[in-house]
Amino acid sequence: MNTPPHIAPAPARDRFRRTLLGIAALFCVLGFQYATWAARLPVIKARLGLTEAEVGLLLMACGVGAAVSFPLVAALARRLGSRRLALSSALFLGALLPALAAAPDYPIALIIMFADGVGVGCLNVAMNAQGAALEAGHQRTAMARLHATFSAGSLGGALIASGITAVTPGVTAHFGVAAVLIVLLVAYAWPRLLTEERPGERQDEQPQARTRRGVPMPTRVTIWMGLAMVFGTVTEGAVNDWSALYMKDTFDASPQVAPLGIAVVSVMMVLARLFADGWRARWGDGRVVRAGSLLAGAGLALALLAGGLVPTLIGFACVGLGIASVTPCVYVAAARQGSDALALVAAMGTTGLLAGPPIIGFIASATGLVWGMAAIAVSALLVHLCATRIHWTAVTGERLPT
Repeated sequence: MNTPPHIAPAPARDRFRRTLLGIAALFCVLGFQYATWAARLPVIKARLGLTEAEVGLLLMACGVGAAVSFPLVAALARRLGSRRLALSSALFLGALLPALAAAPDYPIALIIMFADGVGVGCLNVAMNAQGAALEAGHQRTAMARLHATFSAGSLGGALIASGITAVTPGVTAHFGVAAVLIVLLVAYAWPRLLTEERPGERQDEQPQARTRRGVPMPTRVTIWMGLAMVFGTVTEGAVNDWSALYMKDTFDASPQVAPLGIAVVSVMMVLARLFADGWRARWGDGRVVRAGSLLAGAGLALALLAGGLVPTLIGFACVGLGIASVTPCVYVAAARQGSDALALVAAMGTTGLLAGPPIIGFIASATGLVWGMAAIAVSALLVHLCATRIHWTAVTGERLPT
C-alpha cells in the first residue's frame, strides 16, 4: 500500500523525530543556562555589591561577547561544522556557570559574562543551522517547536532556581547542579545531531547584493527582518533578565516568588510556540507576528499602569504569549531570503537578546525600573512596526508528522 503524500514513511518519521529531539536538547540547554544565571542576578548583585548600572554593564559584557563572536562563529563553523560547534559551545556554557558562582570580584565576573556571550553566539548559530538543515532535509516545519524547547529550558531553569533557593541561598551548589544537567543534555544530543549541517540552496533564495570585495550586503527587507528580530529578542531577553529584580525591588517579592516572573513568561512562550505552527497555517506569519507583538507591548504597558503583583504577572504573561512567535517566524522568513540573510538575522537576534537587557538596566538606573519595563513594552511595539514592512510569504500549512 502506498504511503499518502502528506505522511512520511515510518523510517523517515523516526529519523526526523530522533534528530528533532537531539536539536531540541541544544535549544533547551541555551534556555536553561540563560535562565539559571538570570534568575540568580539578585544574589550575584548582592554578593559582589553591585549597583543597577554595574549589573547593566555585566549584562552588556555578555552582549558585547555575542556581538563580536560572529566572525569567530563563521570560522569555527567552517572548521568544525555545526554539530561539533554546537556540542562544544554547549559544554562551554555549562562550565561557565560554576565559574560565575566562584567569581571573586566584579572584573572577573565581567570576563566570564563576555565569554558567556561568545558561547551563546556560537550555540545559537550552530543549533539554528541544525534546525534549518533538518527542515530542508525532511521538508517538515520544526523551528517553532525547537524554539519552544528554548522556552521550556528557561522555565526549567527558573523553577529549579526557585526550588534550590528554598534550600540554600547560595549559587555555588545551584550552578554546579545546573552544569551537570547541561552535560547530560549534551550527551543526549550528541548521537542524534545531523552530520550534514549545510543543506542545499533553496530554490526560493533571493540573491544578495555584494560589494566590490564580494562581501554580502543585506537587502532592505532583510534589514527590516533583522530589526524585528532585534526588538523581539530585546523584549524577550530583557523581561527575563529584569523581571526578578523588578518584582523584588518594586513589590518586595521574596526570593522564592521573584523568579516566578521568568516562569510566567516561559510558560506562556512554551504554550504559544507549541501552537505557533497552527496559527501560522491559519492566519499567516505576518498576522501572527503583528498581533503578538501588539499584545506583548500593550499588555505590559497596561500592567505597569495598573501596578501590583498580579497585574504585573499578567503583563509578563502577555509578553510571553505575544512575543513567542516572533523569533521562529522571522527565522523562517530570513531563510527564504538566503543564507546570508539568515546569518545576519541570527547575529542581530543574539546581539539583541544579550545587549538589550543592559540597555534596559541603564534606563532603569537613570529613571527607575518601572521606566525600564516601559522601554521593554516600547520594544515590543517596535516589532509590530517592523513587521508591517516585511513581505511575509504565505505558509503551506504543513505540520510536523505525528
